[in-house]
Amino acid sequence: MTFQVVAGSGEPGHRFKELQTAVLRSVSRSFYLSIRFLPPQLREPIALAYLLARTTDTVADTAGISRSVRMETLNLLSKTIQGIASRDVVAEVIPSFVSLQENASERQLLQSLPNCLARLEGMEHADRNDIRVVLEKITRGQMLDVQRFDNPREIRALGTAADLDEYTYLVAGCVGEFWTVLCFRHVRSFSSRSEDEMLALGKRYGMALQLINVLRDAGPDLRAGRCYFPEYELSAAHLTPSQILSEPERFQPIYQGWLETANAGLGSGMEYSRAIKNRRVRAATVLPALIGARTLALLEATGPAAVHRTVKVPRREVRTMILSLAFTLGSHRRIDAMFDRTKL
Repeated sequence: MTFQVVAGSGEPGHRFKELQTAVLRSVSRSFYLSIRFLPPQLREPIALAYLLARTTDTVADTAGISRSVRMETLNLLSKTIQGIASRDVVAEVIPSFVSLQENASERQLLQSLPNCLARLEGMEHADRNDIRVVLEKITRGQMLDVQRFDNPREIRALGTAADLDEYTYLVAGCVGEFWTVLCFRHVRSFSSRSEDEMLALGKRYGMALQLINVLRDAGPDLRAGRCYFPEYELSAAHLTPSQILSEPERFQPIYQGWLETANAGLGSGMEYSRAIKNRRVRAATVLPALIGARTLALLEATGPAAVHRTVKVPRREVRTMILSLAFTLGSHRRIDAMFDRTKL
């Protein structure tokens, strides 16, 4: 599907549903399947926020364009999403990024941006405002990343654990808060716990999921000049970021500590999911925790070699999780049993 097809005749809402189905499925199969559990009133704002975040992430990661231009484009995109800058200006800038995408899905995603922005303008005020709040944080985190890691030939590390916490909050912890606010507004009797409690749990859950991404992608990130592990921890172990790849055994105690931190964060995700009364929303919410817990188990089993291997949960396992959740409609007992099995 191209942008021209999506932008054909029909109502804006109908066009966005076509875009949501085709583009979302192409850029994230598991996320696309999981949000199908959600009630209709939640699907659109969550899908739209995801597509916008993936778009800004693609811009941030386009290595063929200079850091200064990527920063300028991210800033412009952020202002456009916030309703400050004109959508026409973005439409002029994005084609230069489209041509550099090797992945057809990423090209399609960037081409769909005008439709996403148009749909954002047409959304109900509260949902539009929530999307703008979460995207402002996400793009700020992405811009910090571009600033910190500006030279792929030199591996740079974050300074402290607080820097890593800031990063995981800005690009994912805030998504847990966004999800919570939307659900309390759109889902009757959403949770057995208070909104403040769920906001705190959702924040920790989102941060844990991003930390798992950091752990899983440690090797590729290092080879691209990015080290998310705090420099002060490396220094205490007499390691430099560049030595992680050559001496992964010495790095393993630090890596193991962050595996345990991520696992504790997933515990908050399970608490969050158990408090959700609506079974469909519970099923959609718990799936990332199940995939995350299985990823952590695979990383732990791989040991020091994880920085040199691609460690991912096989698609067949993800499909089994989704089918099981769909079959049981997210029962508490079934979810707990599935979570325990992921660690085997």
